[in-house]
Amino acid sequence: MTKPATEPGYAEAMQELEAILIEIEDDQVDVDVLAVKVARAAELIRLCRERIGATRMQVEQVVADLAVESTPEQGKEPA
Repeated sequence: MTKPATEPGYAEAMQELEAILIEIEDDQVDVDVLAVKVARAAELIRLCRERIGATRMQVEQVVADLAVESTPEQGKEPA
């Protein structure tokens, strides 16, 4: 699964989210800027959730494949 060129990677998205959080926590942030920052944070959270879900599925598949490989075939003695 490849990401579009405009999407940040997971680590980049988390860094941007942390920066947005710091800006939002500043009592001096403009209301118009606040709305834009919150919208961007929501996009980044969705992106991170999608990445976590896709990674979880990939890990589960790898573990399932390993379980199949370690199970002896029926009718054959283990070597």
